[in-house]
Amino acid sequence: MLDASITPVVKVLLTPLVKQIAKTKVTPNQLSVVGFAIGMLALPLLAFQHWYLALTAIVINRILDGLDGALARHQGSSSAAGGFLDICLDFLFYAAVPVGFALADPAQNALPAAVLLAVFMGTGSSFLAFAIPAEKYQLSKPQFEYKSFYYLHGLTEGTETILIFVAFCIWPQHFSWLAYGFALAGSITIFTRVYGGYFTLQKKAVEPTNEE
Repeated sequence: MLDASITPVVKVLLTPLVKQIAKTKVTPNQLSVVGFAIGMLALPLLAFQHWYLALTAIVINRILDGLDGALARHQGSSSAAGGFLDICLDFLFYAAVPVGFALADPAQNALPAAVLLAVFMGTGSSFLAFAIPAEKYQLSKPQFEYKSFYYLHGLTEGTETILIFVAFCIWPQHFSWLAYGFALAGSITIFTRVYGGYFTLQKKAVEPTNEE
């Protein structure tokens, strides 16, 4: 929900840093992999209840995730392969955070973490599944023109996910309720994406073509 508004602001903030990185031999894919490795450190840090160190790893991961795409666009090296790598690593990182909290306190956190992971499966699959026919039908993406594939909107997007991760780390004692609340919001996202995506594609399938 917030991605379309937040992304342009983040882009402006990252531009000076991108210009400095562009002077080096660092590639966008290298940034993606390094960011992923740092982000995955959050899992053991959360498991051992080092909340603020885990939060630091999460924040660095998100900064590098913003930089990799911005660097690719700055260098004119954006590619489907880079977008594929980026989204795969993002989803693995997203899954690692609830697992870390489950390991920190299995009795209290395992069930809400499992519910949240199930919802992540739904939001992720609906997001990626729509991108395939969206590419086939060449659907426009006016708010995310620079993305490698179509971004389907929802109540819970990347910005909301990171905000809840921050909340988890600041108030770990309330992980269960925060996770259930976000899972509910994510369930609404799944419904709206499946409903809206289905009827959008159904409409495109019956539209007359311009072929003679």
